[in-house]
Amino acid sequence: MAEKRAHTRRKLVLPVRLTVANDIHFAHTIDITCAGVRIGNVRSELEVGKVITLSRGSDKAKYRVAWVQQMGPKEMQAGLEALQQDNTFLGVDLSDCERSSSDELLMTLLTSKPPK
Repeated sequence: MAEKRAHTRRKLVLPVRLTVANDIHFAHTIDITCAGVRIGNVRSELEVGKVITLSRGSDKAKYRVAWVQQMGPKEMQAGLEALQQDNTFLGVDLSDCERSSSDELLMTLLTSKPPK
């Protein structure tokens, strides 16, 4: 049975900084949409409903933790809901939210200016 989602998920692995209660941790994205992101390699305790900040370069955005899943003894994945929907995800253009081709997204990343 096909899953129906409001927004197309795009597989995209990007390093990100996670700020939780003034502590900085490192993680990476697994997939993104214009409404949220799934992150992996999370090694800090996250609580569902807590507001955190994700940053990549000089770009920052606030997210609410929607779910957390334990993947191993010291590693979790988390689903984050964007508090303010924007046409970018930490410098990645998502203006065409329904675009389904990951090749197009990869080309956008490869041709765009990296964050400072």
